Amino acid sequence: MKNFTRNTLILTTGLIAGITLAIGIGVHAERGNGVKTIPIEDIRSLSEVFGKVKDNYVEEVTDKELLENAIRGMMTGLDPHSTYLDREAFKELRVGTTGEFGGLGIVVGMEDGFVKVISPIDDTPAQRAGIKAGDLIIRLDQKPVKGMSLDDAVKIMRGRPGTSIELLIVREGADKPLTYSVTRDKIRVKSVKAKTLDKGFGYVRVTQFQERSSSDLKKAISKLKKENDGKLNGIVLDLRNNPGGLLDSAVEISDIFITKGGIVSVKGRDEGSRIVHSATPKDMLDGAPIVVLVNGGSASASEIVSGALQDHKRAIIMGSKTFGKGSVQTVVPLGNNTAIKLTTARYYTPSGRSIQAKGIDPDIEIKDLKLTENTKKNVSQIKEADLQGHLENDKKGAKKDGKSKDEENGKNLLNEDYALYEALNLLKGLYLISQR
Repeated sequence: MKNFTRNTLILTTGLIAGITLAIGIGVHAERGNGVKTIPIEDIRSLSEVFGKVKDNYVEEVTDKELLENAIRGMMTGLDPHSTYLDREAFKELRVGTTGEFGGLGIVVGMEDGFVKVISPIDDTPAQRAGIKAGDLIIRLDQKPVKGMSLDDAVKIMRGRPGTSIELLIVREGADKPLTYSVTRDKIRVKSVKAKTLDKGFGYVRVTQFQERSSSDLKKAISKLKKENDGKLNGIVLDLRNNPGGLLDSAVEISDIFITKGGIVSVKGRDEGSRIVHSATPKDMLDGAPIVVLVNGGSASASEIVSGALQDHKRAIIMGSKTFGKGSVQTVVPLGNNTAIKLTTARYYTPSGRSIQAKGIDPDIEIKDLKLTENTKKNVSQIKEADLQGHLENDKKGAKKDGKSKDEENGKNLLNEDYALYEALNLLKGLYLISQR
């Protein structure tokens, strides 16, 4: 792979709302012998268009504006993830990877001329308002999105914290477009959250892959161990609606659980440019089972982790097919505090699978369900204690309702998050099998 500056930043994420996207045309070509040349005729055409626009456009436009738009067009014409970053966008990108940025808290892309929500970020205005992965935004404050560039749409969505914006959304399965009023805020993303589900069984959620995510995850696991007498019987790793982030962070988090072999390989255009990231011989869980939750909002770095754990048979992947972003972006500073974010490689799982436009298929497919009251009533089977006139337990001190703390926790979990409830049940089963 080509060598870039030491300040180069490797990303595997989609576009975060609040980061500028770009548009333009390319000006370099190659001869058959591989020697790069400058296509003089194309340069003349570009110069001619530049002059015509400069002299005849309805409003006066500066040379800088025209040149920046040409660069934007060059990048956007490549793929949805390559982009030109002006000063403001470059600054926000660097801030975003450390976990704090301004905006609504959604990762977005373009689909059929509309803004598509790849994933809402946890604990942000968009997530709290009810925006979901897969939503298509068709209007922004009554302005049609069709015909806008993603850059223009992002600029409208951004604004001062405390101000509101109205989104008109088309959602699969909804009878008509949905209207949401979302109040902008300063987004501070805590990338790792953890708690004990039942005695010995932990839950860890990674919302984004940031610079500190792997160290935060190690701290979270250590804390869970302390809460459970120094040992975990297994964990649920929740990567649902995680849009990705830094490649290095994904590798480091995979390495927490994998003790040998490859984690991910990255291959660019040049032959022999393949880079393989390998595991080191240490597993923080000492082989305890893992269930990974994913869905259509799990993208990029989330797919690296899921694919590595799946290929090494280190975890069971549960949920729905992931987003399918298998490319790597390199951020290359250009000077004057601007940069380009360029797709430079594809990544592959340890078994050689490319996830690009395919995604990770879960080992166990389960849809995100929200239980209705009628469904909840049918979930719990009738027990002896529910029968009228049943005999009482003859042991003194027996609990009258017969329900343990674990049963109560499980019931609450079932009502709140069906997929997580099923993941916990599977995790307990895997642990029991491992003890035989």
